[in-house]
Amino acid sequence: MNRKPWGCPYGPDRATPGILDDMSVNIVVVDDDPGFRRIAKMLLTARGMHVVAESEDGVSALAAVREHRPDGLLLDLHLPDHDGVAVARMLRAETRPPRIVLTSTEQSFWSADELRQAGIESFIAKDRLFDADLKAIFGPTA
Repeated sequence: MNRKPWGCPYGPDRATPGILDDMSVNIVVVDDDPGFRRIAKMLLTARGMHVVAESEDGVSALAAVREHRPDGLLLDLHLPDHDGVAVARMLRAETRPPRIVLTSTEQSFWSADELRQAGIESFIAKDRLFDADLKAIFGPTA
């Protein structure tokens, strides 16, 4: 077998199991609606991402991020204990904060600059989540 220098016999686009395909994107889903969490998990999993934890409020979201150190956080704007922007601001103080996508059934009234300052990569309305390129948003940067 003729091996390429990067360790994959047929190139990086046809990696053997366990070499490059283990680079999954780990996500925590935060929403107080268990039905939405279930749908989001199915959507993320279908797009090749791995949901490592689910949370129903801000306090458990902070704990899940600290425990699992995910690459991304799909975060609802309206939570029982905190709003999503406040949770994002708290996570900015972490050593390696996740990439955060804020979501809601209603449009965000925060400006793009305010969201960025809070550490939020993007706002996606829940009814647009299916069409969003979540893998590109949550995936590793070039």
